[in-house]
Amino acid sequence: MLSRRLARRGFDLILAKDGAEGMALATSEQPDLILMDMSLPVLDGWEVARRLKSDAKTAELPIIALTAHVMSGDREKALEAGCDDYDVKPVEFDRLLLKIEALLKRA
Repeated sequence: MLSRRLARRGFDLILAKDGAEGMALATSEQPDLILMDMSLPVLDGWEVARRLKSDAKTAELPIIALTAHVMSGDREKALEAGCDDYDVKPVEFDRLLLKIEALLKRA
């Protein structure tokens, strides 16, 4: 659902089925921005974010963490893992677009 809405807004998307594939695609494709589901199989989003930010080839890629976790401290945990911003699911599309636009302008 989210990917269709973003595509309709003109974004080109690369989708990964799990964290390992996401890491490989981030490295090979160098996207302008990553929307990271933090509950990915194989490698979770927390670990993928840490690895991407610790690699010089991908350290500058902006990452927005997407999670259904809304517990106290989850935003801080995402930022500590290397994410540049954080949003909760279900996603409020207009709010997410503002975060995407802000990070793309910064890049």
